[in-house]
Amino acid sequence: MKVTAIIPDELVREAQLLSNAKNITDAMIIALNNYVSLQKLKAMGETINKNPLQFKHTAQEIRDINRQ
Repeated sequence: MKVTAIIPDELVREAQLLSNAKNITDAMIIALNNYVSLQKLKAMGETINKNPLQFKHTAQEIRDINRQ
């Protein structure tokens, strides 16, 4: 997809340096992928916070099961 966007030059340069991207397009792809991944992780964290994992066995019980 072609996009025209007004982005501060310094921000683009910094993104390109930090991502070790060959060009601006690669830097923007890396930045957007990282942003999307971060948002998905935050959403997953919120889901786990609202509905925490519950374990059926204690750590010792799991060790005993693994030794069988």
